[in-house]
Amino acid sequence: MKAPIAQAPATSTPTRSFHTIGGEALELLYQHRVLSTQQLHVLLTLPEKRPRRPVYLRWQLGELHQAGLVDRIRAQGPGGRGRVQSQPFLWFLTEAGAASVEEAGELPARPYRVTPGSVAGARQAHTLAVNEVGVAFVEHARGLGHECGPLDWTPEVANRIRDGQRRFENDHVISDAVLNYVHVERGGRRTMLSFFIELDRATMTSARLAAKLQAYGRLYEYVPQSADRTRQTPNATRPAWMYNYPVFPRVLVVLDAAPPKAGEPDRRPQRLAARTEDLYTRTAADIRLSRLKADINIGVTTLQQLKEHGPFAPIFTPLLRGTPSTRPAPTNLYLTTK
Repeated sequence: MKAPIAQAPATSTPTRSFHTIGGEALELLYQHRVLSTQQLHVLLTLPEKRPRRPVYLRWQLGELHQAGLVDRIRAQGPGGRGRVQSQPFLWFLTEAGAASVEEAGELPARPYRVTPGSVAGARQAHTLAVNEVGVAFVEHARGLGHECGPLDWTPEVANRIRDGQRRFENDHVISDAVLNYVHVERGGRRTMLSFFIELDRATMTSARLAAKLQAYGRLYEYVPQSADRTRQTPNATRPAWMYNYPVFPRVLVVLDAAPPKAGEPDRRPQRLAARTEDLYTRTAADIRLSRLKADINIGVTTLQQLKEHGPFAPIFTPLLRGTPSTRPAPTNLYLTTK
């Protein structure tokens, strides 16, 4: 076994002391909390320059690991204990790694800290799937000449939807991610788009998912009140979302599901199609969303379609368009129909 490379104390190691790809990896892990080796490989390398195997990236991650800035665990997967070693590594920052990124001052500070326990927890597959949504947008933006980089989505963004001091989850809508995208036309015209991303792995009921979509209607109309609730505060004369977003972001629901067990048929397409139908029916029946259908755009697709065809293919079913008897055909992420 090779002797370990001597390193300066982790708490004093600046982010940029490593090669560029190592410093960028630290920033990505700080913002996205946990990423697989393959996700880092795709985000940190352009397709035309991307080697088949992330040998150099693994070496860089090994240096960061030896320096005490990152940690890793094996991803969960099918099979017994004997197959654990075949699962990919998931990477996340240590306390020293997070402090290093914050010291560099390149990213907005995030108080959340990742631990081996949180990475190995029940939401591991969900977190990785949210990352796959971001990776898909980045990859297709590169191919189309648009702008959407590895740091252009932020996971778990909370927006208040009512006054009061109830449970945090009851006073806020927590998006799985907020993603920014710039569509660049050939003539140079730029259209800035933003999205609330909701990743659903079919682990909750369609009624519960629909209730979360209904919360975006509350967010659209929510105007903060003063502490005594008898008058509005001087600065709260318009909905709260306007202080954070230039326009109300489109809501993109991306459906996914666990693969079938060995020997079982793959019924995911039919299952996710039925889930889309259920969401269409439930959102159409919501009084608030029906009233706001000219102001809010909600679309549904699957992670497989997004990765395969990209966001500008007609893969999104608009939920607040058409009627129960004449439902609109799938469209692109603009979610507009003729």
